[in-house]
Amino acid sequence: MRILRPFGTNRQNLLWLGLMVWVGIYPAEAQRKRAQADTSLAKQASTTTARIEEETMFVEGMRSLMADEPAKAITQFTKLLQKSPNNAAAQYATANALMKTGKTAEAIPYAAKAYSLDASNKFYNLLLAELYVKQKRYGEAEDLYETLLKKGPENAEYGVELAAIYLFDEKPDKALATYNAVERELGLNEEITRQKQRIYLKQNKIDKAIEEAEKLAASEPGDPDYLLEGAELLIANDRHDQAIGWVERALKLNADLPQAHVLLADIYRKKGDMERVKQELNHVFANPNLEAGLKARILSSYVGLTGDGEASKQDALKMAQDLAKTNPNDPKTQVMLADLLVQQGQKAQARDAYARAARLDGSVYEVWGALLQLDGELNQVDSLLVHSEQALEVFPTQGLFWYSNGSANLFKRRYQQAVDAFEESKKLLASSGSAELKRGIDAQLGDAYNGLGEHEKSDEAYEAVLKVDPLNDHVLNNYSYFLSLRKAKLDRARQLASKLVERHPTNATYLDTYAWVLYVSKDYANARKYLEKALADTTNVSGTILEHYGDVLYELGERDKAAEQWKRAKQKGGAGPDLDKKIATGKL
Repeated sequence: MRILRPFGTNRQNLLWLGLMVWVGIYPAEAQRKRAQADTSLAKQASTTTARIEEETMFVEGMRSLMADEPAKAITQFTKLLQKSPNNAAAQYATANALMKTGKTAEAIPYAAKAYSLDASNKFYNLLLAELYVKQKRYGEAEDLYETLLKKGPENAEYGVELAAIYLFDEKPDKALATYNAVERELGLNEEITRQKQRIYLKQNKIDKAIEEAEKLAASEPGDPDYLLEGAELLIANDRHDQAIGWVERALKLNADLPQAHVLLADIYRKKGDMERVKQELNHVFANPNLEAGLKARILSSYVGLTGDGEASKQDALKMAQDLAKTNPNDPKTQVMLADLLVQQGQKAQARDAYARAARLDGSVYEVWGALLQLDGELNQVDSLLVHSEQALEVFPTQGLFWYSNGSANLFKRRYQQAVDAFEESKKLLASSGSAELKRGIDAQLGDAYNGLGEHEKSDEAYEAVLKVDPLNDHVLNNYSYFLSLRKAKLDRARQLASKLVERHPTNATYLDTYAWVLYVSKDYANARKYLEKALADTTNVSGTILEHYGDVLYELGERDKAAEQWKRAKQKGGAGPDLDKKIATGKL
């Protein structure tokens, strides 16, 4: 904006007076010149206004683009290009905005136009190349990058991107040549070296890959890490003797490197020298500066290193026990010991180790899961109850832990607590639990509701299982037996128990269930037949079966034989609460 100033100085007054005199003396000439000047100024003003409008549209578009509103930006840039189609910056910005919206194909013409208008601008070059790559037009992208690299060594860094495009285009040799050219200009680069190694390995040029590893090791002669990486490369390609040399070079720099000894253990394991394997691992475990958890992780893979031999397993277990003994407050060490004990079938000791780990660090879900599983497998109901309650304090939304808690409470005949736990488990596992687990919850819910005397809910839970699994042994047995005790739905009970003995014709417990359903149905003769089949399984005869047999004999009129079976039941133990009365009176 021009600022109009009032007359102020004598110099200004004299200039103005001179102008008036010029106009008064030569009026026609002055008017002609003034008209020409006005026309020129009008043209300049028009051009300036248009330029300002274009700049405003561009700025607004860039502001939208930077605010991650590419659609708004495209609107502004489109208006600008209608006015000025040869504006390279606007063409470039439009391509950028379209690319942000995922419209790669639509962006390419704008990027190409920007590049054609100003091929010297490397950013136009790079954007167009990027769009070509997205469209898998690798040849065209390669041409652009090659042109850029020819412009001078200051663009050498873009060779890395060109090499990547060559790899996309399945031109590994060109990629290697480009990587080498970049290294000549910029020096050794770790990422480039690793990429070259990958190419050589894919081409099965192992020696070339090792040469690259040597370059890295030579670049940092005091750093053992590159030597160990090289050793791993050699081991992976079965060059074990050569790998030993690399590891030993690393150990000369640092004799306490645990990874070096683990690599040597792996090499000697492949060579079959198990004594050296043990020797190398002992180096690791004897290192007082190595964190106990890391030792545990190394040792946990010891069995994998040494194979499945019994001696190797015992060595590993001995090391684990020693490590746990010397680091009693490290939970990882306890978990590692527990894992090894499980592998060797020592479940009770493993359970104790998991319990120690849980006490040291109760935040690990897998430890609680393993602990509860072993409590269940070992039938340690008291421990299962305590441990499940402790686990739920940390993980109150884990349905599996509620399920374990429900099972323990059910076994302890704490029926209401069992129902509460199973219902919570059912709710939490509604969308994630397996079908088998859901059947297990309903089956035990049936038992728990029966214990509470809520028979309608109990029957509903059992029927829910049988609807999806009509041959579920647990439900067939318990449901039919409980119905018989209630003397309810005896036809249904008989149907279920019959199906059970069809599947398990020699199982003493299932035969007894069916016999009792028959007994309650007053079919004493068939009840006797199935009980005698149950008694044939002498290893599984219980006091309950003997008592039931006596009851059936009593109803069949064989009272002396009945009394004899009741006495046998008394000796066996585990019979019903009325057994002593039966024996004393000789009557049911």
